[in-house]
Amino acid sequence: MDYEDFGSDEAEDFAGESADDAELSTRKVRLSVDGEENLSEFTRREFVATTGILTAGISLGWPTFSSAASTIVNPDVDTQSDANAIAVAVGLVVNGAKHQLNLDPRVTLLDALRENLALTGTKKGCDHGQCGACTVLVNGRRINSCLALAVAHDGDKITTIEGIANGEELHPVQAAFLEHDGFQCGYCTPGQICSAVGMLNEAQEGAASYVTANVGRTSPVELTEDEIRERMSGNICRCGAYPGIVAAVKRSNEVMQKAR
Repeated sequence: MDYEDFGSDEAEDFAGESADDAELSTRKVRLSVDGEENLSEFTRREFVATTGILTAGISLGWPTFSSAASTIVNPDVDTQSDANAIAVAVGLVVNGAKHQLNLDPRVTLLDALRENLALTGTKKGCDHGQCGACTVLVNGRRINSCLALAVAHDGDKITTIEGIANGEELHPVQAAFLEHDGFQCGYCTPGQICSAVGMLNEAQEGAASYVTANVGRTSPVELTEDEIRERMSGNICRCGAYPGIVAAVKRSNEVMQKAR
């Protein structure tokens, strides 16, 4: 690359600049490409402006040549075969039925239930384990299925909202939710009901909560309204149907106690 200085005819366009700056501003770059010289009308000011635009673009995440090239799909590569190559065999017992699935090891239990088994009663809310809409029962214990990998529950017994009822007979928790209007839009209700069923079993086994007075007890815990609110606090109802939910859980506990 060769450089050649031209006259100061353009220097007067940069009034107020020093002589050196004016000379740099009017400097042209003569590029030698394949033995031929091409004159590039590229001034110092244009160079600074162009550099500034490119720098801002990169900082804002404009795609670069390297990132664009990395997204090019090679038609000779069988992406489906690659996906199947990493699939893992997973056996799940869902609502009493056995299912054998071949899943990507990164698939969550929630997505496996919804996408692979079409059990869409289990809802995807926050997908971060904060709202409880995805609650299911695994071996009788309630969990947030959006935080559980399906492969980690190979062979486990899973109960979703579709398996809570006994045929046409509603579970006492389901019946109580209808009786006490424990829902409004209904989106969180499957998770609320599954969580309530699991929670009632925990209380029956004597599991203590933050508000339990005697944490050393092994007998069933008396479910006061404070106990119910604390134990169900992991399930959010954005409609604010909490009074009905608490009343429904309290009523279902009474019914289940009488049936024992």
